Amino acid sequence: MDVKEAFIPNFISCYFIALGVILGGAIIGGVGAYLSGQPPLSIITSLANRLKIWALVAAIGGTFDAVYSFERGIFEGNTRDIFKQILLIISAMGGAQTGYLIITWLTQEHVSS
Repeated sequence: MDVKEAFIPNFISCYFIALGVILGGAIIGGVGAYLSGQPPLSIITSLANRLKIWALVAAIGGTFDAVYSFERGIFEGNTRDIFKQILLIISAMGGAQTGYLIITWLTQEHVSS
C-alpha cells in the first residue's frame, strides 16, 4: 500500500523550503564572505541569485521524484500527477523568488547611485 502525503501541506512545504534555502544559504554565505574580507552584501545578493535553482531542486525533493511523477502521468494516463508536480514546481519557484526579493530588499544592491 502506497502512503502519499497530502497535497496542500506538501505545496506549502515546497514554498517555505525554497524560501529557507535562499535566505539561509545567502546569509551564511555572507558570513563567509565577511570572514574572507569580501563585500558581504554583494556576495549575499549574488548567492541568492545563484541558489535559486538549487532551492527549487531541494524543495521538490530531488529530480527523480519529479521525473517519476511525469513518467507515471504520461505512460499510465494519470494526468493528476503531472498537474500536481507542476503546481509543486511553481510553489518552489515562488518561494525561491520571494527569498531573492527579500534579500535584494535587505541588501539594497539593486539601487544605483
